[in-house]
Amino acid sequence: MRTSALLPALAAVTALVLAGCGSNDDTTTTAGNGAPETGSCPTAAPAADAKPDWTFTGSTGEIKVVAPTTTTAPGVTVQTPFAVAATKVETLTPGTGDQVITLEDMVSVCYVGVNGRDGKVFDSAYERGTPTPFPLTNVVSGFQKAIVGQKPGATVAVAMTPDDGYRPMGGQADAGILADDALIFVLQIKGIEQTDGSE
Repeated sequence: MRTSALLPALAAVTALVLAGCGSNDDTTTTAGNGAPETGSCPTAAPAADAKPDWTFTGSTGEIKVVAPTTTTAPGVTVQTPFAVAATKVETLTPGTGDQVITLEDMVSVCYVGVNGRDGKVFDSAYERGTPTPFPLTNVVSGFQKAIVGQKPGATVAVAMTPDDGYRPMGGQADAGILADDALIFVLQIKGIEQTDGSE
């Protein structure tokens, strides 16, 4: 069993969940209930005795997830090797406001990604301390399933199959992700940016 809080992440992994993202200088930030929160991602590890907010048994292995707080990053304990037959999304804390995230949105997210095969963190915005913006049309499908339909402020965990992760790309060698690896993400949606200029 391996516990992952904030292990060193790879230097170039900011774009790991992306499937070919290009910047869009015409994006506009929404106001009101969909406005991205300013601030940072907490970097402190959760308490060693923190109780899990979500426990999920896969087709092999098991994960226990401690949700992030305003002062601590999430924690993920993995009984390896962890695998799932179908992608599972768990809303740990629902978001608020009137806006619901769609596939056309860009979102600002604090997240940590853990490999189910070995329990290692391969990417963490929490380690960097800064939310990362993602256009949802250009992320892996498991990330889309975790975020689309949520509201800003939601905290979500997802255990994704290889098909919803990096199998379509043959894995991600730079991050140590094999094509058949199941992945776990714990994320907090900081806000929405509309890519079409709407509000």
